[in-house]
Amino acid sequence: MKPDGGSLIGFGSGGPGGAIFQAFDPARGTHLEPSFSSASRDDIERAAQLATAAAPVWARLSGAMRNRFLRAVADNLEAKSPDLVARAMLETGLSEARLMGEVARTCGQMRLYGETAERGDWLDARIETALPERKPLPKPDHRSMLRPLGPVVVFGSSNFPFAYSVAGGDTASAFAAGCPVIVKAHPAHPGTSELVGRLILHAVRDCALPEGTFSLLFDAGFEVGQALVKHPLVKAVGFTGSVKGGRALVDLAAARPEPIPVYAEMGSINPVFILPGALQERSAAIVDGLHASSILGVGQFCTNPGLIVLERSVAAEQFVRDLAAKLNATPEAAMLTPGIQKNFISNTAARSRQSGVKVIAQARTSVACGAAPIWFETEAINFLGTHNLSEEIFGPSSLVIWCRNGTEMLNVARHLEGNLTATLLVGGNEVQGPLELVDLLAAKAGRLVMNGYPTGVEVSHAMVHGGPYPSTSDGGRSTSVGTRALDRWTRLVCYQSFAEKLLPPELQSANPLGLRRLVNGEWTQNSLG
Repeated sequence: MKPDGGSLIGFGSGGPGGAIFQAFDPARGTHLEPSFSSASRDDIERAAQLATAAAPVWARLSGAMRNRFLRAVADNLEAKSPDLVARAMLETGLSEARLMGEVARTCGQMRLYGETAERGDWLDARIETALPERKPLPKPDHRSMLRPLGPVVVFGSSNFPFAYSVAGGDTASAFAAGCPVIVKAHPAHPGTSELVGRLILHAVRDCALPEGTFSLLFDAGFEVGQALVKHPLVKAVGFTGSVKGGRALVDLAAARPEPIPVYAEMGSINPVFILPGALQERSAAIVDGLHASSILGVGQFCTNPGLIVLERSVAAEQFVRDLAAKLNATPEAAMLTPGIQKNFISNTAARSRQSGVKVIAQARTSVACGAAPIWFETEAINFLGTHNLSEEIFGPSSLVIWCRNGTEMLNVARHLEGNLTATLLVGGNEVQGPLELVDLLAAKAGRLVMNGYPTGVEVSHAMVHGGPYPSTSDGGRSTSVGTRALDRWTRLVCYQSFAEKLLPPELQSANPLGLRRLVNGEWTQNSLG
């Protein structure tokens, strides 16, 4: 498989477009063939029209058919994984092992979301049967469930070329929810995006689904993405990236004559609170675990631990010295793009100049697009009075916050903005103690981790990958990972006093799909007599 540089508009190709660009090999500092053409206005319009035509078909598509399609996509990805990984390695500088694991994760979530679609429980089907003799007013028969919104636009992310991009979680969950998808590929890995997009289209054809099920548009800058968000036929948006980028899309969507939801995963510093007992029991193990978590993917994970909070003590100071020594010995590695590296250098340089902030570890960097860990420390009182110390630095950088006591640690927790994760490392005798800290962190993050590390997000029914603003744009009311991710692409619809044959199968009295439904306030899989 080799990319040819064209957008994929349903079963066709994009026409003459806008700006021409190439992928970049960050490990070697060279551009890659072929050249890619940004989508034209005609491409955008055709993709939107095709998706709109496909939307009613997808809304009526059974969960079993959606499952079949998602499994077909996963099978295609697995069959072509060597080609996909080879191209992704060139475009990202990431290792073969990391990318093979990411392909496996992508296929796994495709299959999980497909199984969820077929099972149907996620639709939250509810039925209230009529009571015509009720006084003073009769009770009508009314039934409700989640229904798909329509065409969804997904923005591919820079740091996960598979799991959060063309066939990633947003795309898979939107398909499972019954929505056609238009993907705006990330310009950092366009070749990988095109190859994955072609495999999705193969599955569309093989499953005899409508042409507008999927389109893939390229963009050298921001114009195509902005046009998609503003297009009146688009009904929702999924985005993974910076706070600046996510807010821009949210504002565009809110300014439309018909505002639409934008589910943007944005910035998170993922604080790690270390209690004294944890250091007493396993200081060396925490050094190793925190180091590994912080340098994973050159620190380019949305769950990278960016804030380390602990009480100052002799043991804590030795722990930080040991961690700094390990960080200083960490080899550099290529970041995903020159732009990301430029921002990392600029942001860490600015932090090193801030009053009350000291560099405690700085490994050497010498290669193009390279980065190595740089860590800082400051006192809690300085952190509490300096807002920009709460801002994420994307890359292998963290800030140690020294607290004088447990009260100051609680004040740091109160001061935090929204995060995807918050981690608590405790000793065996401390598991009953920090309840107030746990409650504070639960108000600040979507996932709390005890005696572990935040990097690594399991795709499951129970996972939450979201959090209060600025980690996500919707205040943490949804998740982009796990089967609850399907809910984002739906809205509730109630059918009152409807004829049986006109009801969706999920709400019919005979319960032909065997769903678990809330009937007159009780959960049951029985049919209605």
